[in-house]
Amino acid sequence: MRSSLLLAAIFFAAAANGFTQQPQPTATPDKDKPATTQTDKDDASTDSRSSQTNQNWYVRPTAEKRFKGYANRVVGPLALVRYTATAGLTTWRNTPKEWGDKWEGFGRRFASNLGKSAIANTAIYGLDEALKVDSNFYRSRNRSVSARLRNAMFSTFTARKPNGKRTIGIPRITGAVVSNVIASSTWYPDRYDYVHGLKGSAISLGVNVGFNLVREFVWKK
Repeated sequence: MRSSLLLAAIFFAAAANGFTQQPQPTATPDKDKPATTQTDKDDASTDSRSSQTNQNWYVRPTAEKRFKGYANRVVGPLALVRYTATAGLTTWRNTPKEWGDKWEGFGRRFASNLGKSAIANTAIYGLDEALKVDSNFYRSRNRSVSARLRNAMFSTFTARKPNGKRTIGIPRITGAVVSNVIASSTWYPDRYDYVHGLKGSAISLGVNVGFNLVREFVWKK
């Protein structure tokens, strides 16, 4: 039962292949080879443009969209659903037990979820801007199951450069660690410390992988 509720909470929380250039053959006269027609040249030009488009699919979001995405991840409708679902689940489990399993405990857990999210997403947004990277999730353009599984996992630990190539996801990793360590060391009960925060950050990154799987295979938006 608890496993089903955890999966439901994760679901609601949702609300590098390179191209190798082949060497060009040296042009040599060949009497048996038919002459290249204008149609052949046009087709080749179209194929070249199509290949170039496929390679350059990524476009970095504008500054306005980046800020709007940050705000939505902190106080947007899906974020509020996530805080509510997680607070409800942890209140039912009474974790941490010091906060109780009544409405007061629910309120404290909701506020805690909001606080951790604000810290994590502020760190991610700030580092994204400073490092000129993009930590947003993008569904795999290769629709094979294995490629989509890899994308769901790698997207948690990588970010994209302005040219679309992946790089180590310092913003997202930092956001997970900082938010959980600060929460465990400040407003959580006294028995919690930075070690609990580090464990919580690992869990947060794991949940993010699960969320990415939902977006890859279930939620197509």
